[in-house]
Amino acid sequence: VWWGIVNLMVLETGLITPPFGIHLFVLKSIVGANVPLTAVYRGVVPFVLADLAKLALLILFPAFALWLPSTMNR
Repeated sequence: VWWGIVNLMVLETGLITPPFGIHLFVLKSIVGANVPLTAVYRGVVPFVLADLAKLALLILFPAFALWLPSTMNR
């Protein structure tokens, strides 16, 4: 379960990380031509940093990822 959660987090981070983040191109097509792609890249940086911090916490403390699934068995 932990490995699946970590893989999902890595995939999520990869989808918003420049230069090949597919979600960045979707967002760019939504906002239109008046917003440059570099502005979209700059706007996603705080979210990438938060995702990396979340991933580090999940790797250092696996109990965070396993706490919620463990409550389902009760």
